[in-house]
Amino acid sequence: MPPVSGRGLTDQYSRGLLLLAGTPLLTLALVIGGQMGLRRLHAPLTPSLSNADLWTHYRWSINPKERREAALLLAARSADSAERSQRLLAHQGWGNDPIAAVTLKQQALTAAKLGQQTEEQKRWQDLLQRFPGSAASADARYQLGQAQPALHAELFRQQPGHPAALATAAETKRDSPKQAIAALHLARWGARWPGAAIQLREACNRISGDGLNQNDRLTLAQGLASLGDGGAAEACLQGTPTTPASALAIGRVLLRGTAEQQERGTQRLLELAINNPDDPAALEAAALLSEPLKPDPALLDALPQALQQRSADVAAARVRLGDSANAMAVLKRWPSNPAAWQLQWDLAREALLKDQWQAAKALLEAIPSSNLPEPLAARQQFWLGLTLSKQDQTTQAQQVWEQLVKTHPRSYYTWRAGVRLGGGDLPDLHQASASRSAGLGDSFQAHWEPLQSGDSFVDRLWRLGQTQEAWETWRNQQPPSDQPTNPEQKLVEGRLRVAVGDSWTGLSRLWRASLRLVNQSCETRQLLHRSQHPRLLSQVFESASQQEEVRNELLMAIAKQESRFSPGVSSPVGAVGLLQLMPATAEELAGGALSQDQLREPTRNATLGARYIGQLLEQWQGDIVLAVASYNAGPGAASQWVTPALKNDPELWIERIPYPETRLYTKKVLGNLWAYLGSEPDRCDS
Repeated sequence: MPPVSGRGLTDQYSRGLLLLAGTPLLTLALVIGGQMGLRRLHAPLTPSLSNADLWTHYRWSINPKERREAALLLAARSADSAERSQRLLAHQGWGNDPIAAVTLKQQALTAAKLGQQTEEQKRWQDLLQRFPGSAASADARYQLGQAQPALHAELFRQQPGHPAALATAAETKRDSPKQAIAALHLARWGARWPGAAIQLREACNRISGDGLNQNDRLTLAQGLASLGDGGAAEACLQGTPTTPASALAIGRVLLRGTAEQQERGTQRLLELAINNPDDPAALEAAALLSEPLKPDPALLDALPQALQQRSADVAAARVRLGDSANAMAVLKRWPSNPAAWQLQWDLAREALLKDQWQAAKALLEAIPSSNLPEPLAARQQFWLGLTLSKQDQTTQAQQVWEQLVKTHPRSYYTWRAGVRLGGGDLPDLHQASASRSAGLGDSFQAHWEPLQSGDSFVDRLWRLGQTQEAWETWRNQQPPSDQPTNPEQKLVEGRLRVAVGDSWTGLSRLWRASLRLVNQSCETRQLLHRSQHPRLLSQVFESASQQEEVRNELLMAIAKQESRFSPGVSSPVGAVGLLQLMPATAEELAGGALSQDQLREPTRNATLGARYIGQLLEQWQGDIVLAVASYNAGPGAASQWVTPALKNDPELWIERIPYPETRLYTKKVLGNLWAYLGSEPDRCDS
């Protein structure tokens, strides 16, 4: 028998200990090793997984956290079946993980749907007791506060911006002694919340000489101004001196009112600028006074000289008034200012329409593309290519257009660049699109993307399909403002609002973000572009496409521009629904009378809209430019604009449309169409 080394003795001793220790020690080792393996192998669950995959995780995963995440994702897809949601979420509210608070909230809401009042109350109480600081606990305070008013007061103090707090304030009875408190809360945290306008006006109507103090009057007046009611805002002040912020808010909205209101708004803004020239609000006041295409030079002269010197808007206004010699100096001094961006386009467009190619080229090159937001950079590059082409610099023009198509998301200008390069072909738009119905139940989330909000818990909620809870949690953390000014915040808020069904506000936020985000990564540009082109109500548009034989991509392109996919909206002139049909036109298309509710019904509205755009395509022999322009301005108006330029230089023809609204509308719808027709993956390799 060979000698036993020291290492050998140690190994034998260790094996002996294991044998003596038996099963408990071995089990402990396996548990520790198993936990380490779970951490290594666990891949986060996301909405991109199929129902079958999620069910496998829910039933068979040895990780209880993963089972709970799968349950939440499956429950989010089972919103129409409260019984199924309740089964999925049963026994999932364990532990101290903040996701447990969300689970308890979902359990309470599900019990409420099923009429299980005792179970609902139990879950709300459990949530409030265990997670009093969570965003989800706001809903517990809202619900339990119906019988315990102190919880509503606590909600206002601890979670003022949460939708539950705003709903509580909006629902306060008008004869309640707490009505003024509720109105002030809404004015500070959510003047645009449904029902807030009534509360603000009621509180202002109650103000007497001994009513609310001056700060409260200013708060209510500023809230009413944010709603666009300048008259009510002024009345609410009752002579109270304004702050720069309130003067700006009220002056801004008065400029959009009657001639008399415009005069008062102008005076307020001018006084703000004169009395507070160093306040940031003064720069915004100067911008508003400089906004008209031909502003009043006397108003500009009345602004403090130092304010004039540092205002890009005032400088741009003076160029528009005739100081063209300083145009290039203004563009080069403020290359990152929106006033300079707008001035560059106004001057370049004027030169383009006069066939002044060299002058247009110089203006387009005055601001580097890296200083412009993506949509404006794409516009700049397309027209720069055209000026080169018109000067017989064909190779250089093609290089500019090729770079534009390669580096920018699909839009009106990348489409036109593609056409100029010999591509950009559109399919036959007067035919039904290929059906996408098969497999929609599992594939509709196939292109899910992380939110990247900057808050890990909000991102986690988004990942688990809890979009409503993600929105409410994010909203709860924002400062008292209905409109974030930071473009990155606009991007996050826009995606959240679209996800919870508020596409009207969400798409507006995303568009505004796209016009302010500068020098972003390719990935961010592509994310913003995809977020602006959601395929909402896809089955509605597919049905209309099949029935009327019109591509559903064209229907979505129109709906995005007309209503932002909001079936209930009406325009100031009376157009209604997803595709904004005038009632008389809709009744003619339908062959009979239609009520407003019938016209708002999404499937009927989309079908009638598809029928109308199909008729326009037939009228114009498939010319999509004329069909889209006619949809907005009417075929009679469009017929008066037809010239040979439509065939030779369609981009210049569109720029010559005399109606500014139709001009922008046509470009936007055509850009939407090109985006929706895209099927190739995004490119971020350059």
